[in-house]
Amino acid sequence: MKTQSRSSLTTKEITVIAILAAVASILFLLEFPILVSFYKLDFSNLPVLLGTFALGPLAGTMILGIKSLIGLLHSSSQGIGELADFLIGLAMVLPAGYLYLRKPNRYRALHGMILGTVFATAVAVLANLYLLIPFFTALYHMPIQAIVDMGAAAIPAVDSLEKFVLLITVPFNLLKWILISVLCFLIYKPLSPMLHGQVTKRQRSGKNNAQKK
Repeated sequence: MKTQSRSSLTTKEITVIAILAAVASILFLLEFPILVSFYKLDFSNLPVLLGTFALGPLAGTMILGIKSLIGLLHSSSQGIGELADFLIGLAMVLPAGYLYLRKPNRYRALHGMILGTVFATAVAVLANLYLLIPFFTALYHMPIQAIVDMGAAAIPAVDSLEKFVLLITVPFNLLKWILISVLCFLIYKPLSPMLHGQVTKRQRSGKNNAQKK
């Protein structure tokens, strides 16, 4: 793995950021509920993490921000879900990106994603307790108990908001970020030349053969 430590971005890097943001925005639409109806699993943060390792935390934050802004166009939560997604995603991007930036290698990337998963899950807990669930219930004029009951339908042990967060929010976010981290770890190396705008040996060979003809 290789990343950029410069504070400025080249035109080629901006192009990669735009492409990854577009892919992330599309993936943001492909989601399915897990445990409760408003917790939906998607892989839109996979391009964000790929961009973070390839181009640095600044680029990753830009991809995440663009994805969240585009998400506002089809938001069903008055933008609060997109805000939470941005904050939780940022909690993954910054620890993972900066830890990897200090010494770019696969083990650093793995450690960064583990640390980022812990941070993202912690932020998700706080966001759900003090932002998402209170806003969601106020928006739809629902009592908090209705959310607890939704959780209890999936996991009977849920009998309070705190247990909802502990037994549903935490496992959901751990599952989400572990899956994204595993996929990122597996596909980053094959995609690395493209993410860095490099020409692979196969592409170079094909270009040389075409020139000879």
